[in-house]
Amino acid sequence: MAAAIAEGAGERAVLLTAAESMPALLLGAEGFVFVCPENLGSMSGQMKEMFDRCYYPLLGRVEGRPYATAISAGSDGTGACSQIDRIVTGWRLRRMAEPLIVNLGAQTPEQIRSEKTVSEHDLGLCRDLGSTFAEGLRMGIF
Repeated sequence: MAAAIAEGAGERAVLLTAAESMPALLLGAEGFVFVCPENLGSMSGQMKEMFDRCYYPLLGRVEGRPYATAISAGSDGTGACSQIDRIVTGWRLRRMAEPLIVNLGAQTPEQIRSEKTVSEHDLGLCRDLGSTFAEGLRMGIF
């Protein structure tokens, strides 16, 4: 999903894993699209660790920048999205698009353990989010 969002955004995008996302890199960003799986109703541990590591160094330094979220979920996705929204409220970021939640429908132990495949339709939604985000930045809308 993250790769499709970056593809849609084109040359404006810098695709980073949560582990690669350091305060200095994030400080240089015009905006953010946070992409993660929802695990047990929460954002992934790696995403939580990124916010733990970067929150205070960016506090008071990124206000007003746009953001969006894309969550892959087994059934719901709103828990992870809500957690991210609460955290970035402290950064005073502005949501620029409705949350994109891709429900992969993994409910049984076998489905949960298996490799997931995001549909081409959902990848198209991801590319659209990336291109909308990049175009909005280019035009100065956000």
